Amino acid sequence: MAETVEKKDLLRYILFRLLIITCILIAALIIQYSTGNPFPPVFLYAIAGFYGLSLIYYLLYLWGKWLTGQAYLQLIMDLLLITFLVYISEGVTTSTYFLYIFAIIAASLVISVKATYLAAALSAVLFGVLVDGTYFGFIPHFNKEVAGNPPFGTVLFNLILAWAIFFAVAFFMSYLSKNLRKTRQALAQAQKELILRERLAEAGRLSATLAHEIRNPLASISSAVQMLKAEMNGNGERARLMEIIVRESNRVSQLLEQFLDFSAPSKKMFTEIDLGMLLHETLEMLRSGGDLDGEKIRVEGNYLVRKITYYGNPNHFKQIFWNLVKNAVKAMPEGGRLSLNFYNSKRDGLKIVVSDTGRGMSEKDKENLFVPFYSGFGEGRGLGLATVKRLVEDYGGKIQVNSEEGRGTEIIITLPLIDEKVIRANQQIN
Repeated sequence: MAETVEKKDLLRYILFRLLIITCILIAALIIQYSTGNPFPPVFLYAIAGFYGLSLIYYLLYLWGKWLTGQAYLQLIMDLLLITFLVYISEGVTTSTYFLYIFAIIAASLVISVKATYLAAALSAVLFGVLVDGTYFGFIPHFNKEVAGNPPFGTVLFNLILAWAIFFAVAFFMSYLSKNLRKTRQALAQAQKELILRERLAEAGRLSATLAHEIRNPLASISSAVQMLKAEMNGNGERARLMEIIVRESNRVSQLLEQFLDFSAPSKKMFTEIDLGMLLHETLEMLRSGGDLDGEKIRVEGNYLVRKITYYGNPNHFKQIFWNLVKNAVKAMPEGGRLSLNFYNSKRDGLKIVVSDTGRGMSEKDKENLFVPFYSGFGEGRGLGLATVKRLVEDYGGKIQVNSEEGRGTEIIITLPLIDEKVIRANQQIN
């Protein structure tokens, strides 16, 4: 999976490094004031370099492109500048190598786990080269008086300790940042679910209003037209127009019934039902209504072989099966294979798996699959799967969708097993 850096995280990284370098500058000024020993100009140049780079990074941030590359650029440049600060402060003896830790923390919070261990490894390499170079004379000491002449054992111990600290921080920060990213994703998903539920509630209120305001007058119109048609007893143009009125009235009535099912589903009860037989009855209804062509679409699965007993409202499961099968059939206009299977286990609960070999779904369709009034089919109303999701969640279940364009769709509904105590309590209440 490609690494991605969010713009807001990159801004936090810029502000974080500004905070750290400002704290270092303030601490240096306090030390200088209290001891009377001025810092070398090169130290101030290094600090100025940090601030100058921060300005450049901010301009790149405003540009808004190549964010991941910019994050890595900041990380590498920070490690080089930290190495320079450690060098001029003789960090082997003054322990200023702790500055590497901030770069490792920033990498874990902003970029990725891989970048965190990369930062730890680069810190170990840079600090190791600096320590070995100054000890063996390959790199001259910046301040020989401060550096002194520590024994090899002390130098080696400090080096190994620094390495251990770098990778320990990388390990713990990777663990924490991984959990933090999971929490962020969960919060984003929860926010999306909340928005969806609000839209569902709004659609429910709208559907109830439409049903009550339109259903009764519509039934009166349909009945009146049928009576007029019966009195005319003819097949002329007027009779044909009346047939259109009745047919379209029935279509609108079905839409209103779907609205009602969506906004105020029937009461949940715990009646023992045979899901296989219920699904079989639903398929027969679809065949008799012309929605399921047995010649073009081959139906298979274990729904008639295995007896799957569940407790719930039969009407709810008829709605679930009806909408899932109709969607699968619509996805196979040229025909195909429809698989319907049930799996039951104490550990995983009840799984209802509906899969087809149809056209599949685009990423946009999958993202808006359960959004009310969104339909991937031109003639769809966009309430079928929204109703399915609502009913499944009423039973404490979950829906998983696996689909690719041109490779069909698989919908897995997982329902928890109903405890017998809950069933008895519900029966007593009713």
